[in-house]
Formats: sequence, C-alpha cells, structure tokens
Amino acid sequence: MQNDSARPRAFLTLAVLCGINFMNFYDRQILPVVQDDIRKEWELSDRDLGLLGTAFILLYAFVGVPLGRLADVWKRTWILSAGVAVWSFLTAASGMATGFRSLFVCRLGVGVGEASCAPTASSLIGDLFPPERRARALSIFMIGLPLGLGISSVLSGWIARNYGWQAAFYIPAIPGLLLAFAILFIKETDRGHADQVPSSHAPLPFAQALREVLSRPTMWWIIISGAVHNFNMYALGTFLTSVIRRYHRMDSTEAGFASGLVWGIGALGMFLAGWLGDAAFRSRPSGRLEVSCGAITIAVPLILLGLAVPSGNPWPFAFWLVLTYAMMSAYYGTVYASIQDIIEPSLRGTAMAIYFFAMYMLGAILGPVATGWISDSLAARAAQSAGVTVTVGPTGRPAIADEFRAIGLHQAMYIVPALAVVLVVVLFAASRTVGRDRERLLSRMEALRS
Repeated sequence: MQNDSARPRAFLTLAVLCGINFMNFYDRQILPVVQDDIRKEWELSDRDLGLLGTAFILLYAFVGVPLGRLADVWKRTWILSAGVAVWSFLTAASGMATGFRSLFVCRLGVGVGEASCAPTASSLIGDLFPPERRARALSIFMIGLPLGLGISSVLSGWIARNYGWQAAFYIPAIPGLLLAFAILFIKETDRGHADQVPSSHAPLPFAQALREVLSRPTMWWIIISGAVHNFNMYALGTFLTSVIRRYHRMDSTEAGFASGLVWGIGALGMFLAGWLGDAAFRSRPSGRLEVSCGAITIAVPLILLGLAVPSGNPWPFAFWLVLTYAMMSAYYGTVYASIQDIIEPSLRGTAMAIYFFAMYMLGAILGPVATGWISDSLAARAAQSAGVTVTVGPTGRPAIADEFRAIGLHQAMYIVPALAVVLVVVLFAASRTVGRDRERLLSRMEALRS
C-alpha cells in the first residue's frame, strides 16, 4: 500500500501527466474543428479530411512500439519531456502549412511526439498507485482526453472564426512547452513500487518481452477491443463537429461549443467508471471489464437516438451524444487498468505500446478514412437520387453540394453503433479470461518478492 507521505507526490505527478494528456488531445482536436474551413479553402474531399485526421497516426503507431519499450528501460520523464516538446512545436508548424502535403507532413511529425505519451505515462501511474486504486488514477489521467477535445472544440472554433484557422494551431504550443519543462522536475518512481516487487532484475530482450505480453489471452481480446473502440472514437472525433455544422446547420463557433459540451460533460462518465471499476475489481478480477462492457451496451441505443434526431436540431442531437460519449468513455480507465492487472511492471510500457500499435493501425487510421470514404459515397448517391449529376471539380475530386455532403456524413455515422455491438461481444470475452491471467501475474510477482 502507498504511505501517506508518498501520496502528495503521486497526485502532483498525476496532475502533470493529466495536463500533458490534456494538451495531447487538445492539439489533436484542432484539425477536426477547423477542417471544414481548410476543405473549402483548399477544395478537399471528406476522404482527404480523413487522411489528414489519421496522418499522424501512421508514425504514432510505429514509433510508439520502440518508445513503449524504452519506457520499460529508460528514464520515463525524459521521454515524456522530449515528446511533448516535439508535438507542441509541430502543432504550431501546422498553422504555417501552405497546402495539403505540408499539413500532412506536420501531422506525421505530431504523431512522433504524441507516441511518447500513453505508454510512458501509464507505466508511471502503474508504479505510483496500487491495484485497488489504479482505475481511478488512470481515469483521472484520461480525463485529459474529453476535456482536451471539449475545450479545443470551443476555443479552436472561436479562434478560427475571429483570427483564421491558422491561428488555432499556434496557441497550444506555449502550454505544451511549459509542461515539457515541468515534467523534468518530477521524481522518477521505481518500477514495481506500487506492486511491491523489486525492479533490479534485468529487462527481457524485446522478442521475449513481446512473446510474454502476447501469451495472455486477455491481452488479445483487449487489443481487438482497442481497435474497434478507436475506430469509433476517431470517426466521432474527426467528424462530430462537421455533422453538427452540416446536418444541423450551425456555424463553426456554435458547432465547436456543441461538440465541446459532448466531450467535456462526457468526461463525467469516464471518472465515474474509474470508481465503479475499482469497486468491482475488489470483488472479482473481471469487474473492471464488466463495467466497460455494460457502459458500451448502454451507448448503442443512445447514439441511435441521437442519429434519429431530424436535421436542423443540434441541441437534441448534442444531448444524446453527451450521454453516448459518457458511456463510451468508460472504456479507458477500466480497460487500461485491466492491462496492468495482467502484466508485470517491467513489461507495462511494452504492453501499452503493443496495444496502442494495434489500436491505432487497425482502428484510428481506418476510422476517419473509412468514415470519410463512406460519407463521400453516400453523398454522391444522395445527389444522384435527387437527380443531380455529380461532376469532377478542378481538383479532380467529385463536386458535390454541401446539402448532399450533410446527408452522406450523417448516414455514415451509423457505422459507430454497429461496431459498438461488436465491442460489447469482445469485452465480454475478455472478462471471461482475465481471472486466470490475473492469477498468473500474482503468482509471478510472489515469486519475485521471495
């Protein structure tokens, strides 16, 4: 158990990490908020927007694996500091882009920096908080996700409307660089501290560490769940503001405010799930995954109700999406803590990096691009059904009126509840195997203590 004198340092570290995660997702959300302005200025398609939304993920996924492994063997605060500095600088550089290609390259660079965040921070939190409080701690860390998305949706929309979309990329560089400096003053925690296991044993070679992590059946189910969930979350993150602007006919500032409410108020679900997950874990190892499974089950009818709201009614739509996101955000603290429930401290950075590699390569990359492609196809079909001939514009892309693009994007959003049903099945399967994998971990840590 953690003694009283160590708690202030643990919570100070958690606060800094939450701030870093906040800027992580604030920076990511700028592009979805201003992308319709960029689309009109550069004459892009929804498929192009999907590619921009996933550009940084290409390097995020690949670079994340060696960075996650580095988090198991090197000083984690240094890794985080360098990563935050890199992505803050390149977010500002995104505002200087002069076309699709230069913005694409900047987003790739942002992905390199942001790849340092989740594996390294999760590993630090696992060593600061004991198992029975870990889901709450990880939920507080992950609150940076909806709060970053929400506040960025509001501020970036306001900045873009008053000062141009480029300015929206410049502002977050300053707090990002300050946090990169602040993390250097955080004292590194010994690996295995919260689990009361020694950290002096030599780290496993990477190939052996990889086999060890993937030898847990629960890890495979969690990896699949991450791919499905991230597809949905990145589809929503990329296009929610656009749905509100196009289908429900709001301007950029109002749409940013509405989507900001979805992300911000939805954070309450993440925090509540952390408490419920820890309480359920005390009675059974599968408790955290059962909480996540139940929350996603509730999210399915909620988003269907939101999508059923007629065009031009943004606030009823936002109401149902707030509830939907509150349920969907329950996934993070509970599932991230479940990974640490089955993986020993010396492998947690590697485990999170492997999980994120699959989650982003199979989920986050496909989510925006696939949703954008479906949106373009359905928009063209809507135009043709209305008797409008779809022509090729000067950029070589289909010239489709905004009224049909609104219909296409709205219909494309139905992929989210469909995949949420798949996610429920996967999380239920994980909850059936986690008990055995937890017992295996406890046996190994007992051997390390003796």
